[in-house]
Order: sequence, then C-alpha cells, then structure tokens
Amino acid sequence: MSLFENSMYQWRETYFVLFSADCRPSVAAVQKTLSALDSRYVLEGVRSVEQGDFESCTLFAPHDFSAMDITFIDGPEVLEQIAELMLTLTQIADTEEEKEKIASLANCDARLDIFHFEQMVIEADPQVDDENLDPGALLIVMDRLARLCEGVAVDPQSGSVL
Repeated sequence: MSLFENSMYQWRETYFVLFSADCRPSVAAVQKTLSALDSRYVLEGVRSVEQGDFESCTLFAPHDFSAMDITFIDGPEVLEQIAELMLTLTQIADTEEEKEKIASLANCDARLDIFHFEQMVIEADPQVDDENLDPGALLIVMDRLARLCEGVAVDPQSGSVL
C-alpha cells in the first residue's frame, strides 16, 4: 500500500536517484542495503519483478517523523526528464564535482523515485507548531541507494545534485 493512501502521512517532496538500467538492483540488494541502515528504520512492502529485480518498497523512519515510498522507473519519460535536468543543473552547477555528476547523467536511463512523506502528529496543545520532520533519514537513504545503483541523487525542486 502506498503512503499516498495513508492519512497518517503527508507527501512532502519527490527526489530521484538516476542511474543506468544495467545497474538496476535486485530486491535482495535493496533489502540488504536498507536493512543495514539502523534498527530504527522499518522496511515494508518490498516488491520485485519476476526476475528478482527491485520494483518498490516503503521505508519508515519514525525517529525522523518520515517515511518513503521508493519505486523503480525506466522508459522514455526518464530519458526526457534526464535531458531536461541536465540543462537545468548545468546552468547552476558550482563545483567541478557537481559538473562531473551532471555529465554522468548522460549515461542514465532509469531512476528510483523517492516519495518523501511526513508523519502527521496530533499535538495536544494547538499552540505548538513545531516541525517534527527531520530530513536526515531521506539524505541517508538517497546516499545509500545512489551508491548501490552507481547513480546520482537529485533534488529536482532545488535543482541540485546530492
């Protein structure tokens, strides 16, 4: 079940890990990578295609008041998006490292969509308006998945590579 269907979570933003489809991870590799993070993370709903390649999962990070739906995507829409991202990102790249990562996107034809959700907390005091969401879990997950897929993590909202 997608977190979009869970009223306890509100979608915040979507991030990408772009990579070559040749590096598509197996479901076992994703499970191993995400399960090795920390016992505070809870991995559920892991799905694969028949040949054992990763398709999707949900990862909860209760300590950060967040969760992520992670889904594999490939096809023409990914290629179009990568071309657009390369144009946008190239214009705002500051460092040589960023420019190298952006150039490597030319070899990408697949992505992991990481839908980031905030766990909604009902406060006893309506005057309390603290933001509970901590992006730490998201950043760690993106880094690990990018390493696993030999890919590049991208925040399309800010137009930056991570």
